[in-house]
Amino acid sequence: MSHEEQECLQCGQCCERWGWGQKGKPEDLVPWIAGNRHDILQHVSIRFADGRRASGTGIMLDDLPHISRISYWQDAAGRKMRRCPFFKRSEDGKALCGIHDVKPWVCRDFTPWNWTNHEFHGNCPACREKSP
Repeated sequence: MSHEEQECLQCGQCCERWGWGQKGKPEDLVPWIAGNRHDILQHVSIRFADGRRASGTGIMLDDLPHISRISYWQDAAGRKMRRCPFFKRSEDGKALCGIHDVKPWVCRDFTPWNWTNHEFHGNCPACREKSP
């Protein structure tokens, strides 16, 4: 089943369970750097190929080829966060992404109905709708 064949019901289960501790791609950082999105970059942990570490706020586009690892999400002191800082709920309880238009690929491309993780599959209402 492809992403086009199923629609997210915005229950928030995936964001609450897996919306943190994810790995990123340098391409994710391009719009954040170009748009001076320090509100996002401050929550990004960067490791360079030479072993240096930095917060996303200290990087430039020229640094991207030298990055060996990107991790989401950290607090202002550089400690790993146990939740996504951009996860929100609307008044009616639907899950919302505070950076939806520029969220990282790991969030954009996550489609649990195409995933083989059975632990999660049973907790996702959109997955249950399509299960036989």
